[in-house]
Amino acid sequence: MTDAATPAHEPDDSEFARSLRGFGPPGILAMLVVLAGNLVVLPLSAVLALVWAHVSRTPWREIGYVRPRSWARDLVVGIALGVALKLVMKTVVMPLLGAPPVNPTYHYLAGNASAALLFALQIVIFAGFGEETVFRGYMFERLGKLLGHGTGAKIATVLLTSALFGAAHFPDQGLPGVEQATIVGLVYGTIFAVQGRLWMLMCAHVAFDWAALAIIYWNLESSVAHFFFK
Repeated sequence: MTDAATPAHEPDDSEFARSLRGFGPPGILAMLVVLAGNLVVLPLSAVLALVWAHVSRTPWREIGYVRPRSWARDLVVGIALGVALKLVMKTVVMPLLGAPPVNPTYHYLAGNASAALLFALQIVIFAGFGEETVFRGYMFERLGKLLGHGTGAKIATVLLTSALFGAAHFPDQGLPGVEQATIVGLVYGTIFAVQGRLWMLMCAHVAFDWAALAIIYWNLESSVAHFFFK
């Protein structure tokens, strides 16, 4: 990560690096390769996004890899945001949208300590690192170069990346997963559009999913979902 206070080096002006940063055939092909990575194995897209940034000489700050002013503060804020957002989604938003109180896809984790532990580790890699790097860092950089950085362009970027983030959750979680992920994407995307930093959002994403995992593991889904709406 770069220090926000330290000016980053200008991108290399080599023809190949410029072509990868652009939207000609090499740049479009690079985007397709990056976005297709997760079809092979999770979280390959995030790894490929970092490789693209390095090879194209794109400054790390442009994909959100900026050193926080305080690692500890962002960690605490991220955890608080993630847990609070999950509770609001589970107790208020998803019930209002008519989502079932129990997530059938991950209900196998209830009381399953070994599976829950493995899943908790996967969350850090797949969600915290993988999804935030791709859906916030990489996509915001690409769409920012394509659409610009004005207010309207940023709103369009937040909406588009949130829709794609939601759609990515359809195969394993169906419509409720799409609804939840889209709303969460709007929250995280708006924060990233303002701050341009990934570390706190990575922490929030992990905390959100860990809170969801804890609710499932202790078989509290129905109780939490019916906390306000009986």
